[in-house]
Amino acid sequence: MASNFTPNPEQLTLLPDITGKKINGVGETEIRQPTPIFWHDPERIAHGDLQAWFYKNGRSEKVRSIREETMKVMATPISEVTQEKPDWSASQWTENLKQAALEREADLVGIAKVRPEWIFEGFEVKEKWIVVLGMAMVFEEILDAPGPRTQVEVQTQYGRGARAAHKLASWIQEQGWAAKHHGGPRAGSMLIIPAALEAGFGELGKHGSIINRQYGSSFRLAYVLTDVPLIEDEPIEIGADGFCTNCQLCTKGCPVDAVSPTKEMVRGVEKWFIDFDKCILYFNEHNGCAVCLAKCPWNKDGAAPRLTDKLTRRLSQNR
Repeated sequence: MASNFTPNPEQLTLLPDITGKKINGVGETEIRQPTPIFWHDPERIAHGDLQAWFYKNGRSEKVRSIREETMKVMATPISEVTQEKPDWSASQWTENLKQAALEREADLVGIAKVRPEWIFEGFEVKEKWIVVLGMAMVFEEILDAPGPRTQVEVQTQYGRGARAAHKLASWIQEQGWAAKHHGGPRAGSMLIIPAALEAGFGELGKHGSIINRQYGSSFRLAYVLTDVPLIEDEPIEIGADGFCTNCQLCTKGCPVDAVSPTKEMVRGVEKWFIDFDKCILYFNEHNGCAVCLAKCPWNKDGAAPRLTDKLTRRLSQNR
């Protein structure tokens, strides 16, 4: 889609000398830690002034109130660590922890070993495991993108993710193990999407979001860090990568041409990538976007399970 968007001149004056592509490591062939870029504290990021403009000029009162409630949840202390630990095996811990997560507002849960290349520069993660949580969004609300209904829904599910992570971390500490929790939209100590891919949530879509066999790409993420003895999940193939190679709906639908039609090398990994420098100015002025998710055919009612069944059968036949 040819872009007709003209950024607010105020935003342009706030852009740093370094580009988002440079910060994100586009074109770099060596694996390294990610650099904080936008959703961290402004003093940590080159785009801090641009972030401040976003918070000053955007967000409806309803979105603001949801975000404030989310921040309260994040700031509320979790349960104390008890002295006794259940005598469970790793498989029992894994089963019980996943059940606890699903009973505490999460729709998806998966486990991965923490990798150094997921941890943001300047942060430290000592825990062995990241427990990733997924919260499904109501796709009918996402269809309003980039309108107010979409932004309310996105913030609502980030809020649910914060609650789910807080509740699960409390449950873990009640079982005698320490835990740390994080929910969006603010960034935490590490990237969530690579961890969610390793935890079996699905495959990365061309729009930069994970495509899941049940919820398509219409869900948000949160996480808990812990050393509980667990069994990690495995990445899965559902045929989404090949599907995205041929599908052009989000590429053509993006209002600022930020969705690349081909994969790019980013910090030593070839993957689908969204052009931050094109995306962020439009995102800021519309208080969010999600147009690519509204265009994604995996998000139509019942489409994800049908597409997964069809594409995984095709993958099996071609092996």
